[in-house]
Amino acid sequence: MASGLHSREESWNSIHDSEGFDQETETSGDELSDISMEDESEEGSDGKNSRNYTFRKIAGDTVSTLRAVHFPERQRQHSRSLRNNGGDQGSMTTVKDLQRWEEEEQTWELLSLMLQVEYPIPSSVAEELKIEGYHQRPSQDNELHRYSSEKDVWDHFLAAHNDAWERHTVVQWLKKCADTSSQDIELVVKDLESGADRGSGLWAHSWLYSKEAIKGQKRLRSWPQALEPESPEIDISFRTAEKTKNLVTQLDPDAITRQGRSLETQDHYFERATWLACWEMVRRGKEWSYIREWCQERVEGWRAAAMRGDPRDPSSLNPNPSAGWQTRALWRKTCALAAKDGGVDKYENAVYGILSGYLPSTLPVCDTWNDCLFAHYNSYLLTHFDKYLKQEFADRIPPALVQQHGAFGFKTSAGHRPYSAIQLIERMKRTEPTAKQGTSLLKMLQGSIIAKSFDDFVIKQGVRLAQSANARQKSKTIANMDNKLLEGSVTADISTDEYDALRLLTHILFIFQDMGIKIEDRDRRVAADNIVVAYLEYLARAGKHQMLPLYASRLLPDRAVICLGRQLPLVKDPREREVMIKLMAEYGINVPGVLMNQLKLIILDAPQNPKSETAFTSLKILEPTTNNIGKVRPIRHGFIGEAITDDEYDLISGFEWYLLIDDHWRQTMNMGAALYKHFLRSRGLAAGRMLSRTVTFSTLFASKMGKTKKDPERQNSEGSVMNGEDGDVNGNANKSDQQEQILLQQAASFLDFEKLFIALDAIEQWRDVADQSYDFIKSREVKQKPGEEWRQEFNSKIEQVESSMAPLLQGWLQYARDDKEAALFKDIRIACMPEVVLAYAEVLNVSARFSSRDYYLKSMDLAATIAAEDSNVADCFMAAGRMPELVTTFAYASQGVIAADESRKKVSKSRRKMDGRSMDVWRPNVVVGQE
Repeated sequence: MASGLHSREESWNSIHDSEGFDQETETSGDELSDISMEDESEEGSDGKNSRNYTFRKIAGDTVSTLRAVHFPERQRQHSRSLRNNGGDQGSMTTVKDLQRWEEEEQTWELLSLMLQVEYPIPSSVAEELKIEGYHQRPSQDNELHRYSSEKDVWDHFLAAHNDAWERHTVVQWLKKCADTSSQDIELVVKDLESGADRGSGLWAHSWLYSKEAIKGQKRLRSWPQALEPESPEIDISFRTAEKTKNLVTQLDPDAITRQGRSLETQDHYFERATWLACWEMVRRGKEWSYIREWCQERVEGWRAAAMRGDPRDPSSLNPNPSAGWQTRALWRKTCALAAKDGGVDKYENAVYGILSGYLPSTLPVCDTWNDCLFAHYNSYLLTHFDKYLKQEFADRIPPALVQQHGAFGFKTSAGHRPYSAIQLIERMKRTEPTAKQGTSLLKMLQGSIIAKSFDDFVIKQGVRLAQSANARQKSKTIANMDNKLLEGSVTADISTDEYDALRLLTHILFIFQDMGIKIEDRDRRVAADNIVVAYLEYLARAGKHQMLPLYASRLLPDRAVICLGRQLPLVKDPREREVMIKLMAEYGINVPGVLMNQLKLIILDAPQNPKSETAFTSLKILEPTTNNIGKVRPIRHGFIGEAITDDEYDLISGFEWYLLIDDHWRQTMNMGAALYKHFLRSRGLAAGRMLSRTVTFSTLFASKMGKTKKDPERQNSEGSVMNGEDGDVNGNANKSDQQEQILLQQAASFLDFEKLFIALDAIEQWRDVADQSYDFIKSREVKQKPGEEWRQEFNSKIEQVESSMAPLLQGWLQYARDDKEAALFKDIRIACMPEVVLAYAEVLNVSARFSSRDYYLKSMDLAATIAAEDSNVADCFMAAGRMPELVTTFAYASQGVIAADESRKKVSKSRRKMDGRSMDVWRPNVVVGQE
């Protein structure tokens, strides 16, 4: 059965494939979805940390795979000198995929670190849970003394202050992010080095061009000693090659700032490239030993010496304990002074700003969200540390720093008030240069984790998702929401097509929920659940059906029922359906509610027939009327048709789910009857016929009561003994019989509708076979009658029509549950019975003219049945205004009897009599009773 869902799935797959996801990336995303969120063996924060690490590892593995493919290409994109060398060919992924997965891995690592800060666990537990690289907080057990190293003091500081430990954790995370996702340092400075106009090697470093100019000036003046800025006419004769600035006369590192002179242009590029490299190394958290090696290779060892002293870097600390850590405080203040008064380049100022915590000199080089956050947190952390030293160890701080006099009489914050985490994150969303990047979804997610405001973030993103889902047309799964919950906040763009973002947000939401976060307000909970619903919808379209109950169980109960009801039509495989039923029950989901809502939602979504002026319009079985009102209308060929809409396929497929659940008999029968009513209302006769063939009463009874039990409807030749919802049962019947009668009573409407469509199907099949009989009747010149094989099939179809019509003429659709349903059933009978009875009369008349005149007698019996006092068929004809058609039909039948007698056709004795009745009564020349 080809469902319309197939076409929707194909459209989804084509969109998904066009986005360039390769197999490895999709597999990693699938693994993230396949991790069970209900592992009862993991208790408390320990288990959640372990689970978070699993997510992080999967993202990390994906990054490693993508980096092996795209890292060279990304390096070329970042370097102007290499951009025209082409990119990777033949890969389905791109550098953007690598960047996206790197950000996701960083997000998982940040979440892991912040959970470790909030819910620390012993290192032994971390090892047991196999959490690699666990960020263990220093202990306060070791007491400090006068010979304690600065590293010990720093560790004691982190152990004693929660906010310091949190900021230190974020700073270390930002360093690692910069180190793993940025381009190589050599490529960072490559473009600047090209402006330095020199080759490679040790000889190519330092201020080559300025050095040569100084040597030339000394040779010109024949001065063996160093040139001085005060030398005669030095300002006139000793200038840069462009003759625009005075050139330095000496080559010590302070010459530029001390003399107020400049370097040659090439040397200026070299100086800037070198400080840029130093900035990158410090920003990435490179150890001082690495920086020293790098500087020594370029004959710039003095720079490494100037950068030595960070208490966070053990390799930079003085091994001589007698030096104490007073010198480190003084060193940081000196670095702040160098950053404050300005150096040769902004990157030099930024380097000293990082080492000292002087924020104003660092911000000018911060172009990204990560850099700005790093600058602020690094400054807050070091400023807090210096304050801690003054408060706890005032006697060991140099007096110049304690008294804050002279050159040291300034604060490293330079008037910048420290912001709280949430204040800083919000500020970065609204100010340049971080406003654009700060409002991206992943950065806002990372910011919410740092600011401990994830619950507020996910709620507001849920509101934005609802608005996005309903922007073009009304969403069937997510209701639109106004801006009330946004409260004027800045939010990130998000849509239901952003699978990776939805997956990430969903799993992080689950982790926070497991950690104890609760959203009590109904509207706020609905907004947060929007994220899960959107991701659940994606899983359904991607074929991850067995994951649906697990994720739906995390929603509000009523929403879980509706959400699964929307997605179940996508599940076609019978075995998978059985698994889904078991999983829904296992996760405590209301299975009957899901099945019922599935059908109700499809019906509500189906467009109503605009031509229908009433709830139920008359069936169209007979040919349209002609100008000759009195003419009997033949049956239309193919009046049921074969066209079945996508929604009708979904409804039938959805009702098949009831075969898989035990009990719930009443609901099953009610929903089946509701489907039949829907098909009649929407003129979906083909769908109704398919339902009567695929999900029959007998099949449902066998599935719920066991195959060993016989169908009670077949045993009850009267159809039922139903007088109401509960019905009356035979007092002498045993308990089993009573139960079967009750089941029949509850199934009364469903059975009646099934019998209607069985009758319609039989009439259409008879019409298909009767084509030759119509041709024979229309043209008396046809000499060759149809063969015997066809005649047998024709007679077989007649018998099927007769047997299927019998139940409809015996109180069809009479047993309503209440007055409202009784009125509805009356409308259905008026819409269906006249057309069906007229079609049946046409079958009998045509069969009598072609097969046997005995069918005229059955036509007369039909008239008697309709005229009986206990029959409501005549009432249906009267209410529909179609009694004249019925009278005309029976008149033609009586004319057929007379015409048949006049033709003097011989009729055998066995064919003339049926149960004691005879066709001779219609012959004027035969005495009744004679043989």
